[in-house]
Amino acid sequence: MSDISQGTINTPAIKPPSRVRATWTGEHRFETGRTNGPSALMDGSGKAGQTPPDALLNALASCSGVDVVDILGKRRTPAERLVVDVEGRRREEPPRRFEHITLTFRIDGAGIDRVHAERAVQLAFEKYCSVAASLAPDIIVETVVVLNGEDGRVVRQKTFVA
Repeated sequence: MSDISQGTINTPAIKPPSRVRATWTGEHRFETGRTNGPSALMDGSGKAGQTPPDALLNALASCSGVDVVDILGKRRTPAERLVVDVEGRRREEPPRRFEHITLTFRIDGAGIDRVHAERAVQLAFEKYCSVAASLAPDIIVETVVVLNGEDGRVVRQKTFVA
């Protein structure tokens, strides 16, 4: 976007690349995070920390959840509570990648219409969530919105396509 009328050209700020580090601490454990930032313990055995596949599911839940909270807030119907439960099914043979992921968004809040809550979830997957956009396109991603305790239908999401 430029502002020629003022004699200047404003270009969007270029964000630096994401940089993280995983430092092996023994067995299948790694201390992970941004350099000089918060860290988390990853454990390939799942004993001392979450496994990398679990971290991926949590990243997907958190990323899409942030988008849902923001979208509902912009509609002036903010969520009072949001819990995202995720189930991921993986291949039996290596690489044991995810083939099917189901996310259940449990949203509570006054004045939130189901159509708007479901649209917020849809927008998260189609437009905003960078984790969802980074998934392989053949992974089936389904969502369910439970709004104020009332179950919704299962929706197969389309993820971002460049």
